[in-house]
Amino acid sequence: MAPVRDFPLFPLGIVALPSELIPLHVFEERYKTMIGHCLEDGSEFGIVWLADDGLRPVGCACEIAEVIERMEDGRINLIARGTRPFRLEQRQDELPYPAGTVEFLDDSEEEPDADAVEEAHGAYSKLVEEATDREPDAAEIAGMTAYEMAATVEFGLDAKQGLLDLRSETARLRLVTRLFRAAVRRLDFIERAQARARSNGKVHFSG
Repeated sequence: MAPVRDFPLFPLGIVALPSELIPLHVFEERYKTMIGHCLEDGSEFGIVWLADDGLRPVGCACEIAEVIERMEDGRINLIARGTRPFRLEQRQDELPYPAGTVEFLDDSEEEPDADAVEEAHGAYSKLVEEATDREPDAAEIAGMTAYEMAATVEFGLDAKQGLLDLRSETARLRLVTRLFRAAVRRLDFIERAQARARSNGKVHFSG
């Protein structure tokens, strides 16, 4: 795909994933201008993680899903939805808001590995059940991609960026499987720790 110039950029301390819903409070003048442009043209903008060591080269394009509130001073509360990953090729400074030349990224041409799909869906189902105490909808989960599952879970920024960087669905499925299983182990640990706290550290035997 040919590079796209003048693509609006929103450097933030977050990582967005395709299909993820991201609430944004827009208050700086340059970003109010940028969002106004996107609303007028129905165009996308890009969220790029501004990490401690600088701007990451791969970001996620977003569409404006809903404008929640417009304030008298021009501030906007909105919900953005991640759409597709891109690589930032070059920053541009000639527009009234941050922008760049970007290349939208396609996945490698491969069918996702069936075992990786099954393991990821199983790990996600387990996490949903542990975290919500409800039986997950197996049919709904069976149709979810790695991005769609990960978009519903709060992971660390490095983990989310790792997913965004991968150009293979099989690789993403294997990564989210490890992340989901680690999350379940953390939930189990928290539950055991809370149980110990309730018992003042003593082990209780029945009978």
